[in-house]
Amino acid sequence: MRLLHTMLRVGDMDKSIAFYTEVLGMTLLRRKDYPDGQFTLAFVGYGDEAHNSVIELTYNWGVDSYELGTGYGHIALEVEDVYKACEDIRARGGKITREPGPMKHGSSILAFVEDPDGYKIELLSPHRKD
Repeated sequence: MRLLHTMLRVGDMDKSIAFYTEVLGMTLLRRKDYPDGQFTLAFVGYGDEAHNSVIELTYNWGVDSYELGTGYGHIALEVEDVYKACEDIRARGGKITREPGPMKHGSSILAFVEDPDGYKIELLSPHRKD
């Protein structure tokens, strides 16, 4: 078994694809409309689906926002340099919601960014200690 994808419901497919590709540097792997079901799926990631886990963005036609609820946590991305990644994301229009630095009760360097729908994305150094 292997993890295939994580699905997020989005309120504006084009805005979400732009965020994940232009701000976070993922690639749009595929996108398809399902007129009978009135939804669109797009898959984004850092590599092909045969070898990597990806994110499935789901747009239900006519629904422009969702409540995130209290059960959702975050998606975590490993980045070489958390500080530099935040600079780059901010320069591309991304919203940093937790500035880079050591975690509160540990030493791992992390930061958080928010996508257009409010989903939290954690940026982590590859040299985690916690």
